[in-house]
Amino acid sequence: MSEELFKQMAQSVIEGEDEEAAALAQQALDQGADALDCINKGYTVGMDEVGELFSTGEYFLPDLILGGEAMKAALAVLEPALKAAGQEREVLGHVVLGTVKSDIHEIGKSLVGTMLSANGFEVYDLGIDIESEIFVEKAREHKADIVALSALLTTTMLHQREVIEHLAEAGLRDQVKVMVGGSPVTRGWADQIGADGFAEDAATAVVEAKRLMGI
Repeated sequence: MSEELFKQMAQSVIEGEDEEAAALAQQALDQGADALDCINKGYTVGMDEVGELFSTGEYFLPDLILGGEAMKAALAVLEPALKAAGQEREVLGHVVLGTVKSDIHEIGKSLVGTMLSANGFEVYDLGIDIESEIFVEKAREHKADIVALSALLTTTMLHQREVIEHLAEAGLRDQVKVMVGGSPVTRGWADQIGADGFAEDAATAVVEAKRLMGI
């Protein structure tokens, strides 16, 4: 397997070319390449670069979305090959993710899920307008390491605190890290409600999730 092909894989993610990313993945498999190597040495390298470009202001939200979609397209080709070979990607942690009750904003939350998944987290995206009790139920069901709560309205931010309170009542608070985000959410608010982490965008969500996992 040539280093050049790994570079092309990374570049397909950096440029947000989902069809190219999928085609390169299939080409590699046809040549007998190791699917896990393709992910770790190719596509993940590209996704890391996308995150870095976003954090420095060279890339914007659409670029981040396109990079995530390219990564997903490659994984859709490679993951069945992983399973067939009895291999698994290293899972950095299990994340239950959702937009809190009474809030139907989805784009930012979904992008966080894509970025976390692309970087090795197992993500359970519950969707939007999620009752606090459901976060607790799913955190227990999936043995979550992190519960990530999105809120895009000042009125719905209060439900982030409510989820934390419910986790405590259920006896799960010591077992689960809570990360909060959304346009009106600040680090001060995260500290005020007792959250463990705060992310202002999808790229920093990955950095924060790794920090919470001690990585």
